[in-house]
Amino acid sequence: MQSMVEGARRQISVQRNERGRLMPDASGSDPGRRAGPRPGPRNVFGEPLAECCSNPLTGFYRSGSCETGPEDFGVHTVCARVDAEFLAFSKAAGNDLSTPVPAAGFPGLKPGDCWCLCAARWKEAFDAGQARPRCG
Repeated sequence: MQSMVEGARRQISVQRNERGRLMPDASGSDPGRRAGPRPGPRNVFGEPLAECCSNPLTGFYRSGSCETGPEDFGVHTVCARVDAEFLAFSKAAGNDLSTPVPAAGFPGLKPGDCWCLCAARWKEAFDAGQARPRCG
């Protein structure tokens, strides 16, 4: 059992910055930080994460910002203003963002709304020429 644990530890790769310090992951978790009070979510520049939208309330955690964490398998980290063309593209690609789902507390999006999109879905739209400007 001990050798399995050691083998798993060796397989874990961490990224370091130019000073050799451990880098935070996408969730804002900083592997080099000691336990204690944790700062709020951060963007890729290490700054506090700005609000994306509160009406409709967006974000994987419905906090209004595009913070992510281990439960967010879709990595909802891109805040974008949607338009009719993007909503149609997303629906055709299998992700209907315009139809309300009251049971899930989802109001459905309208053109002009900002929303935290899955990074991979936004990239797919970008590659197809359908990505919309990010909000913020």
